Amino acid sequence: MTSFLPDTSLDDLTPDLPIVVLTGAGISKESGLDTFRDPDGVWRRHSLEDLATPEGFARNPALVQDFYNRRRAQLPAVHPNPAHQALARLEAAWPGGVLVVTQNVDDLHERAGSRKLIHMHGELTKARCLSCETVVGHADALHDATVCGACDSRGRMRPHIVWFGEMPFEMERIWGALAECGLFVSVGTSGTVYPAAGFVADIRHRGMAHTVELNLEPSDGASLFAEGRYGPASLVVPAFVDELLGRL
Repeated sequence: MTSFLPDTSLDDLTPDLPIVVLTGAGISKESGLDTFRDPDGVWRRHSLEDLATPEGFARNPALVQDFYNRRRAQLPAVHPNPAHQALARLEAAWPGGVLVVTQNVDDLHERAGSRKLIHMHGELTKARCLSCETVVGHADALHDATVCGACDSRGRMRPHIVWFGEMPFEMERIWGALAECGLFVSVGTSGTVYPAAGFVADIRHRGMAHTVELNLEPSDGASLFAEGRYGPASLVVPAFVDELLGRL
């Protein structure tokens, strides 16, 4: 049986303690972006082996590029919602600092104003060269004729996305932030994708931070959190941020 140290309380949080916020597809869905794991999500319509693995890219790079090109082209038509904006407001005002760790590959957090941000699963608006590993901003379509500006390789640029079987980005920095935070908040996640789904258990074992789930409904890992608040992200996240800032 999993054992945790006694729960902390939100009353134990002082303004000098850092906050880590994990965000998932649920926060972007309210802006109109497809999710992957919902009954009508992306993986119900496409094979993840074909579109989200290094092997799938090697077999049919044109298919993979087209899939991500279409998702990248969606971005200008969607906008940050009140949940994104509330987290940016929290970052700007919280003395101890706020780090947003997102599983999302869109740019909605940045456009809302978040600056201390880790995209652990990559970014649609960046590309990476398979020859020299250079990562560049890239808002246009990728295709076989795309040339790497660093090494001049042609057709070697791939989406800067973490595919199944690959290691998420900046994990050492993330684990370090989790070890130091006074509050861990999970927003709009399914609780099924590791290593992110394991963050809350790691924190609870150490008993050093309060843990809160903000979600449309309880996730698969809801029982691991000390506290849960449920409803649309555009409502529950701003309300929670207002409560935190009211403590200042």
